[in-house]
Amino acid sequence: MSPLLRVTIGLALLMAVAESPLVLFAQTPSESELAAKIDQRIEEVLAAQSVTVSVPADDYEFLRRASLDLTGRIPTVREVHQFVADQRADKRAILINELLERPRHAMHLARVWRDWLVPELATIPEARYFQQGFEAWLAAKFRDRIGYDRIVQELLSVPLPGTKEQAEYVFRQADRPNALAFFAVKDAAPDKLAATSTRAFLSIQLECAQCHNHPFAEWRQEQFWNQAAFFSGIERQGDGLFAPLTEDPLRRSVSPGEGKPLVSPAYLFGRGEQLDPKDATRAAFAQWLTARDNPYFARSAVNRVWAMLFGVGLVHPIDDFHDQNPASHPEIFEELSQSFAAANYDFDFLFRVLCQTKAYQRTSVWTATEVPDHRLYARMATKGLSADQAWDSLSLAVGWTTTTKDRDADASDRLTGRRRFLEQFTPRSWPADPETSISQALSLMNGGLLSRVTHIDQSRTLIAATETPGWTDDERLTALYLASLGRPPQQLELEKLRQYLSRSSDHAGRYEDIFWMLLNSSEFRLNH
Repeated sequence: MSPLLRVTIGLALLMAVAESPLVLFAQTPSESELAAKIDQRIEEVLAAQSVTVSVPADDYEFLRRASLDLTGRIPTVREVHQFVADQRADKRAILINELLERPRHAMHLARVWRDWLVPELATIPEARYFQQGFEAWLAAKFRDRIGYDRIVQELLSVPLPGTKEQAEYVFRQADRPNALAFFAVKDAAPDKLAATSTRAFLSIQLECAQCHNHPFAEWRQEQFWNQAAFFSGIERQGDGLFAPLTEDPLRRSVSPGEGKPLVSPAYLFGRGEQLDPKDATRAAFAQWLTARDNPYFARSAVNRVWAMLFGVGLVHPIDDFHDQNPASHPEIFEELSQSFAAANYDFDFLFRVLCQTKAYQRTSVWTATEVPDHRLYARMATKGLSADQAWDSLSLAVGWTTTTKDRDADASDRLTGRRRFLEQFTPRSWPADPETSISQALSLMNGGLLSRVTHIDQSRTLIAATETPGWTDDERLTALYLASLGRPPQQLELEKLRQYLSRSSDHAGRYEDIFWMLLNSSEFRLNH
């Protein structure tokens, strides 16, 4: 099948499914059956294009990948030893279930969705005060296994008082679970809330129709303001992000601009009936958005989780569904979306299915001259770590714990150090095309952070590796590799490092250099 024919077929299928609701399977396939179907579809495309498939990842590579994807950090040395020594045939499936049960999984998922829902937290300094509370709210939902549809409903319809005297203050206690950050960082503005909601939960860039009809899709300017009208009653009582919020339930229209007629709420598609005057507008919008007959809701979520694991979405970019941007594998997209809805929008169901696939378990190593397109899934894409993943992995690798004190006065407050790191290392590009800015690279190589954490007095890992009695140099080097890269050194690496150690009597200083090199390596900074 030629690439042009494949794109044409994909376009036709995407247009067809976008115009129709999800039709659930008469009998939903099991997780293993669905994983096998996904692999079959992928392999059919690969065979049609005569693309060579990479070999399965070894246990070290798979464990590190799964740990980063599902818990947001690299595995511990103990976890590496236990997993590699496990002789059970289904140990990878067991590992996936264990990682999904850890409290870190819910927090990691909360951080991923935080970036998708309120990216302003990374760009507006004052907005960062909302981060802890919003993450706590999301993490509690994921920890309690609340379905994705219910989470979205609760977020969009969070109650707001109707009078100034009862106004809900957005910021009181920084660590209190609080969903109001979603409204506050959007300036409580109906147009911004409508644009974010349709983009985050439907993957439709409706804001392109805010000033004129959408240039690529069918959306009209009036439809954008119809969605904004669902949020028209929200008001900010005062100036600034921390001003209290209220909602006037009687306000049910919005003005697109000076001198233009008011626009009332109307569903974007799928429901011909008018909004009942008795219905709360935001709650009605949330119910419509998450309904089973909404053709975009499940697909949008599936595409985001797919991109989270594979580095690129079935539809890419992930937040831009339209007729000219078809899915790479339409049948997979449809079957997985149907199954996700049938599983009551359980994200862990998606993780178990996708992590079981051969496609997810392939190595990222590629030896052929021509590297295949990421969207063929012939190999695993290398993904840049998020700032949270990088910080948590670095902390674990050097041996920082909640009781360890950083002895440098400039970073004595661990939270402050983490905040600075997140501000500087928030990725500016898509994970499957990782880019590290010049300032970031120079900061890692020449800045104070890695110099401190790779000093013998600052790293418990270095102390353990260099001061454990009776260990050989090879054993000490292996300990550093396992702590940082999750694998033992290769024979050629060992030979070169032995030579490096032999050229100096200051072995402690040489081990500091080696640890610094490992933490600065692209292998550490990438999920592969």
